[in-house]
Amino acid sequence: QVHLVESGGGLVQAGDSLRLSCAVSGRTSATMGWFRQAPGKEREFVATIAWIWGTKSYADSVKGRFTISRDVAANTVSLQMNSLKSEDTAVYYCAAARGPITTDYDVNYWGKGTLVTVSS
Repeated sequence: QVHLVESGGGLVQAGDSLRLSCAVSGRTSATMGWFRQAPGKEREFVATIAWIWGTKSYADSVKGRFTISRDVAANTVSLQMNSLKSEDTAVYYCAAARGPITTDYDVNYWGKGTLVTVSS
């Protein structure tokens, strides 16, 4: 079993930065990631990182602005979000999977989410 707890959400202004963290407990997963769900929209992929090799992937909408990282010793995954836009407003979910993540169907474990609100 894997338990994920997100932190770091909040209210910021457009152009600001915010860092989300996900504390991971339980068995190590092959891939960790972040998804988000904006009001009235479906949940969408944001970024993933392979736990062992550190290979990263990003959605086009966040590429160049967001950076995913992991701390193996601390068992945490982070999402550094820079140059935030109003369209980044969403609940952000930490995700873990036993294999690669391409869609949310690949995710085996979810955190409860943390709200990020970007005011314009």
